[in-house]
Amino acid sequence: MKIKLNDQVTIIAGKEKGKKGKIMKILHKKEAVVVEKINIRTKHIKKKENKPGERIKFEAPVHVSNVMLICPNCNKNARVGYKILTTGKKQRICKKCKEAVDRRQQSP
Repeated sequence: MKIKLNDQVTIIAGKEKGKKGKIMKILHKKEAVVVEKINIRTKHIKKKENKPGERIKFEAPVHVSNVMLICPNCNKNARVGYKILTTGKKQRICKKCKEAVDRRQQSP
């Protein structure tokens, strides 16, 4: 997956199309991501002996194909590519502005 935790993304398909948020969780086996304040669902919890019933709101996963990374440099939706550094490590780059997406690893 070309998207990592804490990346800013835009939803590009579905009922939440156009909304923006931060990646909170990545589900690799399902190829899905949980985006902050996007795809809110309600779960109804049945009452128990000593607990009343309740409704819990939570963020449901969104398939990774329905989100697009927002480049931190150009602030546009962009596809992600890779560049091999001289150290041999891979670095994510924005296909529009050709700048590094990860701020931690700057190219030498």
